[in-house]
Amino acid sequence: MYILLLIAFVIGYFFIALEHPLHIDKAASAVLTGVICWTILVLGQEQIFQTSPSESFIDESIIHHLGEIAQILFFLLAAMTIVELIDTHNGFEVITSKIKTTNRVKLLWILSIVTFIMSSVLDNLTTSIVLATLLKKLVKKKEDLWFYGGIVVIAANAGGAWSPIGDVTTIMLWIGGQVTATNIITSIIIPSIFCLVVPLIILSFIKSGDVSQPIKIDSKDHVVLTNKFESNLILWLGIAGLLFVPIFKNFTHLPPFMGMLFSLGVIWVVTEFMHKNKPDKHRQALTVSNIIRQVDTTSILFFLGILLAVAALQTAGHLSDFAVILENSFGDIYVINIVIGLVSSIVDNVPLVAGAMGMYSLSSYPPDHLFWELLAYCAGTGGSVLIIGSASGVAIMSILKIDFIWYLKKISWLALVGYFAGVLVHYLLN
Repeated sequence: MYILLLIAFVIGYFFIALEHPLHIDKAASAVLTGVICWTILVLGQEQIFQTSPSESFIDESIIHHLGEIAQILFFLLAAMTIVELIDTHNGFEVITSKIKTTNRVKLLWILSIVTFIMSSVLDNLTTSIVLATLLKKLVKKKEDLWFYGGIVVIAANAGGAWSPIGDVTTIMLWIGGQVTATNIITSIIIPSIFCLVVPLIILSFIKSGDVSQPIKIDSKDHVVLTNKFESNLILWLGIAGLLFVPIFKNFTHLPPFMGMLFSLGVIWVVTEFMHKNKPDKHRQALTVSNIIRQVDTTSILFFLGILLAVAALQTAGHLSDFAVILENSFGDIYVINIVIGLVSSIVDNVPLVAGAMGMYSLSSYPPDHLFWELLAYCAGTGGSVLIIGSASGVAIMSILKIDFIWYLKKISWLALVGYFAGVLVHYLLN
């Protein structure tokens, strides 16, 4: 049953990867995989654990994991609603109007730098949601849209790796005392920059020409629901709300999703007052209660399925066993972290990092040790190698409908080159 659980996960992964050829929505495959993995775990628990666990063990485990998963899902739902709200109020027009260039390479560098900086201030998931919406307004052709979406994944993960609030794994290491904020910034920022810049330099020689932009609808041909003041207000209120999340977390020590829900609630109240005197038809189109229905719920279910499946592997001990195998097989901290980073492109990096934190105590590797620094970098950027290897990748995949196999062919090798470039730079610096 231990092996059967692993096989079920691999088969589910196969169906997700071949979503387009098989014509089966990846959310359906992910949800089924998650449920099947837990079913196997329940039916074969005596064989998997080599003993008969208490009756409440599986219930407690799934409730524990569901609590962690729910935090991500509510965070995602609230963030996507805020971004959709800004978009509905034409707030992003303020930003897109400033980006005049259609040159493929210039646009590549502009979007990558913006993403890199934003993901360090916000986090890579929120940044990816915002950039995915912006891309739809800047790029018309599907191939170009997917290409820039793939680069956004690399940039978001590279930007999140060096910031203590940029990625969930760096947050874990920061809160756990394995790294300090100042040290993680100073030691990882240069490898993270190389992780992004090396692929960009390669692409600067490969890519050329211009991108076509979506045709903007003339305001004379449709009813304008918001004025310039309202668009600007919701844009800056939305950005302030997103930026407020890490501040709220540090001040209250509540999980990030609480801060995101707080920001959504504030913007919700503001929009209710702002549009209360408008005709019902226009007011309804601009309210959160209507906009939240436009959020892609299949992406939420996709997240749920993937995270449930990984949680089943974690509960069964597959990930901790993998950590032990790594230690026994290699022993070298660079090799161990490189492999952890690459495996994090297949399974969620959170349980992998949690496993490493559990295996190695602070007495073995004290705070700010080379091991923890490298773990933050590798776990943060390694997920870019596959599109479902990180929260930002899954978000971009869901919003822009990027094909798994297309990403594997076009973007994975770039992410891999950048990943190893960062590791090499870290090695040379130390």
